[in-house]
Amino acid sequence: MTFYTINYIQNNQNSDRTILYVLMLIAAGAMIVFTLLYLKDRFATRYRDLGIIALLFLLLFAGNQYEKYTQINSQKSQATQIIPFIKSVARDNNVTENDVLVNSTTLQNGMIVRIDSKNIDYQLNLNADNTYTLNRAHVIDHKVDVRK
Repeated sequence: MTFYTINYIQNNQNSDRTILYVLMLIAAGAMIVFTLLYLKDRFATRYRDLGIIALLFLLLFAGNQYEKYTQINSQKSQATQIIPFIKSVARDNNVTENDVLVNSTTLQNGMIVRIDSKNIDYQLNLNADNTYTLNRAHVIDHKVDVRK
């Protein structure tokens, strides 16, 4: 089981999208080159076809980028909810924020919260009115991977 600290959640909210940006630039460049070659010699329709293929790749990459953008915004909003939750649990249990570990990077019902210094595990029950209860849980596998 993997547990995350508050520092890990705050520092790893961004994902690397440079490869997708490079592919979008290559597709846009290819589209421009093929368009110029087609305009130079209008009888060579292969350049037009290649330009259309490059345009379709560019639209595919742009659509994929938009989907990732909306997904990351959703994850960020959920991650911004989990940070005050971790601070609240730390304050209620009189421990430091780094001592509270969670097994999910987003706030969700049923996740496991571990107070590391006390070696106690809790299961989170979220209510509709932004309240929560922590019920004592017993984890079968005590081997954990802590991401700091």
